[in-house]
Amino acid sequence: MAMHKPIPTPDADSRPFWEACRQHKLVFQKCNNCGHVRWPAAVICPQCHSQDCHWIESTGMGAVYTFTVYHQAFHPAFKDELPYTVAVVELAEGPMLLSNIVDCDRAGLRCDMPVEVVWDDVSPDCSLPKFRPAG
Repeated sequence: MAMHKPIPTPDADSRPFWEACRQHKLVFQKCNNCGHVRWPAAVICPQCHSQDCHWIESTGMGAVYTFTVYHQAFHPAFKDELPYTVAVVELAEGPMLLSNIVDCDRAGLRCDMPVEVVWDDVSPDCSLPKFRPAG
């Protein structure tokens, strides 16, 4: 019996993010008061506490902030993908996103490496942003 991988469960704050991901768009909230671009989505800005914000589309470009290579599966459903790379990616717009690095020789993986978003359509209702070396 195949085990299913866990997928995100959108809530009221994150639903616009996940709906945009289904359309292969990466979006973040931007504060209309101070300009801070934030993730995760929230009712108030963590910088100035304003509730006035809008969603902006990211370029999908960023850099590896930190990473690790898993040799033991964090969840049993990922055991067939070992080894896999999990990274914090700092997007050009400022937010940091936890994701996977794909299509990359692990020997060349490094912090500050430029990356770009790619999409993993895991179901008709869920597309996950992942990252590969830019270019």
